[in-house]
Amino acid sequence: MAEITKAVRGTRDLLPPETALWNHVDRVVREIFRTYNFQEIRTPIFEETELFARSVGEETDIVSKEMYTFDDGVPAETLIRDVWLSCHAPEIAGRLRFNERLINEPYRQGPHEIGFNAFWNGRWTVVRPRYPVTSVDIRQIELYANEWRKERQEELSELGPIAPRLLVVTAQNGLTPEIAELAKSRAIEIESLSIADFEPPQSLTLRPENTAGVVRAYIEHNLWQRGLNKLYYIGPQFRRERPQKGRYRQFYQIGAEVIGPATAGSESPARDAEILELLAALLDKLGIKDWQLQLNSIGCADDRARYNEALGIALQPVKGQMCSDCQRRAAVNPLRIFDCKVPADQPIIEQLPRITQFLDEPCRRHFDEVQKILQALGVRFELNERLVRGLDYYTRTAFEFTHGALGAQNAILGGGRYDGLSQALGGPPAPGIGFAIGEDRLVMALGKSAEEVLERPEVYIAPLGPGMNKECARLARELRGHDIVVELGDESFRLKKSLETASKLGAKYVLIAGENELSTGVFGLKNLSTGKQQAVPRDHLLHTIRGQNGL
Repeated sequence: MAEITKAVRGTRDLLPPETALWNHVDRVVREIFRTYNFQEIRTPIFEETELFARSVGEETDIVSKEMYTFDDGVPAETLIRDVWLSCHAPEIAGRLRFNERLINEPYRQGPHEIGFNAFWNGRWTVVRPRYPVTSVDIRQIELYANEWRKERQEELSELGPIAPRLLVVTAQNGLTPEIAELAKSRAIEIESLSIADFEPPQSLTLRPENTAGVVRAYIEHNLWQRGLNKLYYIGPQFRRERPQKGRYRQFYQIGAEVIGPATAGSESPARDAEILELLAALLDKLGIKDWQLQLNSIGCADDRARYNEALGIALQPVKGQMCSDCQRRAAVNPLRIFDCKVPADQPIIEQLPRITQFLDEPCRRHFDEVQKILQALGVRFELNERLVRGLDYYTRTAFEFTHGALGAQNAILGGGRYDGLSQALGGPPAPGIGFAIGEDRLVMALGKSAEEVLERPEVYIAPLGPGMNKECARLARELRGHDIVVELGDESFRLKKSLETASKLGAKYVLIAGENELSTGVFGLKNLSTGKQQAVPRDHLLHTIRGQNGL
C-alpha cells in the first residue's frame, strides 16, 4: 500500500464545520471595514525578495531565518556551471564530482549547489559558480574546501597536491572590485565568463507579511493621487518558524493600512486613534471580551538612533549575562531585546532605559494626542514602555491587543505607524499606520464552537421513487433562486433515510416530493423541530418556508 501523503509540517487543512467560524470572522471583519470606509486590496502572494530585505529589515529573524525564497527560472549558478564545464571539458578529462550538500544563504534559502570538484590542468580544483559573488561565497568556498580535503586525504595524495585550487566562477557584472580584492587576499581565483543574453533569475519570496506589498502597490500605482488610502486585506502569509499553538508556517492575516500624503491627514494622531477604535469595535462585535490594548511610542528615526546608542551603552556590561538571542540582538538591533521572554533576562531588561525618555517634542505631542482621543472615545488602554515592534519600518505609535485565553503568547494582533517606509522603498513621503491580526489566533480567542455559527440548510428535499431526481432538481433550483438554502437528497433513498440525513444536517424542513405530490402540486412539508407535517401547494411553499404561514 502506497504511503499516505500528509500536509506539510507547520501547515493544516481547515475543514467543515470549523471553516464556519472562519467565514463568520471574515463576514464580521468586512462589515466593520465597510462602516469605517476601508476598501479591499489584493496583492500577489509572492514579491521580489529585495522588497522584504529593504522593508522588514535585513537583521530581523523574518528575513534572515524565516522566509520561503526561490529563484524564478533556471538558477544563475546552474547556467554558469554548464558554460564553464563546456569551456573546459577537454582539460577536465572526465574527472568530475558533484557534491550533494545543502546550504541556506541570506535571502536565498533552499537547496543550492556549493560547487563541484574537478581535476583540472593537473590539479584538483574546488569550483563554485555564483552570481553575484559575495563575501559569504568567499568564506564558504574556503570552509567547503577544508572539509572536502579532510574527507579525501588518501585520494588526493595519489592524484595531486593536497591543497586544492579554489575557483569562483561568475558571469559578467557579477563581481565588484571589493570582492575581487578580498578573493585575491585569500588566494581564491576568480573567472568571469561572458555569457550571451545572460539574465539572472529573479529571487522571489512568499510574503511573510503584507505591509511591504501594500506600500509597494501604493508606490507602483501612484495611489497618493487618491489622497488618503484606507485599505484592508485578508489572506495567507508564510514564515518558516517553529510551529506552536496558534502559529503555523502558512498562516492567515487580516490587516489594514492607512497611507497617503501628509496633506491628506495621514500623519494625524486622529488616524492612529481611528485604527485603534476600529479594532476595539471589531473585537467587541466578535464577542471577544476582556481584551487589553497595550500602547507605546517608539518615536521617530532620530529618537530611535539616540535610544539605541543609550541602550547599547547600558547593555555593554550586562549583555554577557543574557541569552544568546539577546546577545545577538544587542549587536544588531538592541531595541528588539524587549521581545525577550527568557525569565532569567527579565531583571536585566527591567533596569534598561525606556524609549519614552528619548522622544522629541513632536513625537511626544503626537502620542499625547492619540491618548486623549482614545480617552474621549472610551477605548481603554494601558501604557507599556517595553512594547516595541519587531519590524524595522515602525515609528511612533506601536500597539498590541492581547487576550488571556491564548496563554503565554497572548497577542491577538499588533501594529503601528511607519512614516518612512514609502521613502525607504523609493516612493514619495507617505506617512502610514496599520495592523495585522493573526486570524488563526483570533479564531482561537472567539470562545465559540463552529456549531454556534454554522448555517444549516432550511430545506431538505426528499425525492421518493424513480425519476424524481430530475423533478426535484427543478424544485431545488426554484427555491434556491429565492436565496433559500437547500440540500437535495436522492431518489434511491427511502423516506426514513432521508429524514435521518436531514436531521443530521440540521435542516429545518423536509420537503417530500414523490410522483403523487408532483401530479397534484401539493407537497408534504415536515418541520423537524416540532415533528408536524402539512400539505402545502407548490405556489405557497416559499411563504411557508420563510415562516409567513409557518407550521
